Amino acid sequence: MTLTKAVGGVCSAWLVLLLAGWASEGLYSVGGGHDAHGEHVAGYVIDTGADDPADVVEVETVPFAEYLAAADPADGEGAFRACRSCHSIEPGVDGTGPSLYGVVGRDIGAEPNHSYSATLASMEGSWTPEALDGFLENPRAYAPGTAMSFSGIRDVEDRAAMVAYLDSLDD
Repeated sequence: MTLTKAVGGVCSAWLVLLLAGWASEGLYSVGGGHDAHGEHVAGYVIDTGADDPADVVEVETVPFAEYLAAADPADGEGAFRACRSCHSIEPGVDGTGPSLYGVVGRDIGAEPNHSYSATLASMEGSWTPEALDGFLENPRAYAPGTAMSFSGIRDVEDRAAMVAYLDSLDD
């Protein structure tokens, strides 16, 4: 008799579970979300106007020179603390990276007695404020293959302050 009650209880619980599943499927299903061809369709569409070309607003980019003109070298000195582990600001004193004294305007890969990566050694031009901005934003994208493991400075105001600080060193 006890075994019959136990089996009956398990079967009853299973039946209630099945009925609850079928009932909830009927309540919450709105047709499967597929059209006659089996393609997924949205239940409803919210028009955000993103596809309307008349509403597209072009973002005006501010030249780096304007950020640099407004930058405070003292803020750049604070930001430079992250660089001190590899770079020096003393003339001719290299660390893991080259000395950054006088880097603004210096030819790329031209610090004497420093062994540059092949990428930086082969680059033409000089470290203009705009070039330093690009390099500081993302060194690996600016100079693919660089040995510098720094991930970059995302904020343009911080980069401008850093360049202003480096430019103020050789005044």
